[in-house]
Amino acid sequence: MFKIVTLHVNGKTFELNVKPNATLLQVLRDELGLTGTKEGCGTGECGACTVLLDGKPVTSCLVLAVQANNRKITTIEGIATSEEELHPVQRTLVEHGAIQCGYCTPGVVMRSITLVEKPEASSFTKDDIRDEMSGNLCRCTGYQKIVEAIYNYIQDKNKNETPEGRGV
Repeated sequence: MFKIVTLHVNGKTFELNVKPNATLLQVLRDELGLTGTKEGCGTGECGACTVLLDGKPVTSCLVLAVQANNRKITTIEGIATSEEELHPVQRTLVEHGAIQCGYCTPGVVMRSITLVEKPEASSFTKDDIRDEMSGNLCRCTGYQKIVEAIYNYIQDKNKNETPEGRGV
């Protein structure tokens, strides 16, 4: 028995027949070929499978595909502004050496994108960022560089939003 679902993924609409117990992660990877989203623990503990569901980060291994019916999904493949340009958060992580084996990176990027857009982000300390990122595990233990990259991204963003940063 299958269910028909409509998924809006990275700006494209897909109508699929899925098993009622198929996770969003399984459908993204196996049916749509979006393998940038990684399966880590399969229990929602590691965050490697983080995607945005209606703009909020979720662990796609814990969301059934039928629960995502008619909702907007953004995966790591859908965040860059062009095929040649990385998303600014991705670029920051690369520039700060915050990517080691890269397995956790898609989940870290997806969580970070929502973190830096929070209204209170401009006042985040490094400890705040550690708390916000606590659902994303890095098996290489590269947390310090991830936190520093996100912190610096927020600080740079703040500078550019001040009158001095805009050259006014």
